[in-house]
Amino acid sequence: MKSVNNYYMKEKEVNIANSKKIAGLIGPTLIVLSITEAMNLHIWATNIASVIYLNGTLLFVAGLSIVRVHNIWRGWPMIITITGWVILFGGLFRMFAPEAKQASENTYTYVMFIFLFLIGFFLTYKSYYEKEGNANS
Repeated sequence: MKSVNNYYMKEKEVNIANSKKIAGLIGPTLIVLSITEAMNLHIWATNIASVIYLNGTLLFVAGLSIVRVHNIWRGWPMIITITGWVILFGGLFRMFAPEAKQASENTYTYVMFIFLFLIGFFLTYKSYYEKEGNANS
């Protein structure tokens, strides 16, 4: 029985290590994207369908990659899995409806940018600044 417990403890450590690596990519990316998109929101006013479709394809591949390698539904790593699914479905939407109206400049849009920034900040903190002993919470 002790070897089974050791196996699960090691698997949990590997999962946390992988979560921290993925969070180290997603966190800073969300921070930079939220800031730069808020600064350049006007560029989405002219909707070029082929660019939106390409953006959707890249989002879909990124989301699918995250979901395929990270399917953890417990603790803080669950945020990575949920982010992967949101990116995947956002990419699909942009691929199936590239001519749909993009986000306009309003309070809701800026609240979403702040929300993305905070998720990015949290994932960056978990990845780069939290000590190993506290990684499970």
